[in-house]
Amino acid sequence: MTSATVALRQYRGRRTIMFCLSVIGLLTLLSLLIPLVSPHEIETINFEQSNRAPTLENWHWFGTDDLGRDQLVRTASGIRITLLVALVGSLVSLVIGVLYGATAGYIGGNIGAIMMRIVDAMYALPFMFFVILLMVVFERSLILIFVAIGAINWLDTARIVRGQTLSLKQRPFIDAARLSGVSTAGIILRHIAPNLYAVVIVYVTLTIPQVILFESFLSFLGLGVQEPNASLGSLISDGVNRMDATPWMLLIPSVVLATLLFCFNFLGDGLRDLLDPKSRTQ
Repeated sequence: MTSATVALRQYRGRRTIMFCLSVIGLLTLLSLLIPLVSPHEIETINFEQSNRAPTLENWHWFGTDDLGRDQLVRTASGIRITLLVALVGSLVSLVIGVLYGATAGYIGGNIGAIMMRIVDAMYALPFMFFVILLMVVFERSLILIFVAIGAINWLDTARIVRGQTLSLKQRPFIDAARLSGVSTAGIILRHIAPNLYAVVIVYVTLTIPQVILFESFLSFLGLGVQEPNASLGSLISDGVNRMDATPWMLLIPSVVLATLLFCFNFLGDGLRDLLDPKSRTQ
């Protein structure tokens, strides 16, 4: 691959990153500002305004639902909660996956092999049904959603981090740290983990859309975010039930969700081009 091609991909990567970050930042900002400036509250019920189509009158820009609640405010709340679940869930899986994968890769031998066989065994478990069972048996809350999502996504992270760690532990600076008396935990935390930032950042940005879809699926089934709060998944679920009479209730949150997924996926591609432009072949 020529240097001109590498430079072109870095330039494209920067443009993609800036565009996606701008859109995500704009949606995040609107989700924070709209509830502050809107005259409507997310819990306000007004049957006289029920099922109103989108209009500029009285701030009902996205219309209202069958209870007369303003869909603009509920969509803003949905963006905020969906992003919160996605970011916290990804962070949980990142911490568990990096520590587990780096430990398995650095220690190696029989212990590392056993640790990865545990990961392989966990892949065979029906996690989706396990999470649904948790949501049904225990009180549904954002904390439980964070734990459930993190418990699923760390497996892929651990396998990727282990592969990178197997390569890193052969580097001279790891040998120097080992000879200077640094403990195993110190080498993993201070020397290996910081050198995984490139692959980890890219993988997290590509994992966030998976988390968003998983949370949306749970909310679509009625097992995710509960009333009076709303996520994009729960808004889409409400819209599906009333798509014949009030199609805007389905269209608007679906477009917002698709935009977020689009931006996070392309953000990951842009970061991959920028951080490792030689990772793709022509």
